[in-house]
Amino acid sequence: MIPSGVKVFLASQPIDFRKGMDSLLALVRDSGSDPFNGSLYVFRAKRADRVRIVWWDGSGVCLYAKRLEKASFCWPRIGPARVHLNHAQLLALLDGLDWKRVRPMVVKAPEFVG
Repeated sequence: MIPSGVKVFLASQPIDFRKGMDSLLALVRDSGSDPFNGSLYVFRAKRADRVRIVWWDGSGVCLYAKRLEKASFCWPRIGPARVHLNHAQLLALLDGLDWKRVRPMVVKAPEFVG
């Protein structure tokens, strides 16, 4: 289960999916981030039909993998940028939806009429 308050970072560059957990942690470290800070780091395969997520849950390193059978994941343009997602956007991404359309709702406090 993915914690709701965790930071999520999406790597826009595809990776070699033969890489294991330790290699993914090394990619996070080499990009200047701390792989043990509790954030989720999301990587994609070249065809964008597979993703892997690596994160430290406080007691060990977790690896999540998913493959879409008849579609591809919505992904930002390939480049050096790292994209930050919120929890709802991550869930949309993992369902194969366009996560860029998921926006936080603005809720205004009710006004009392008197």
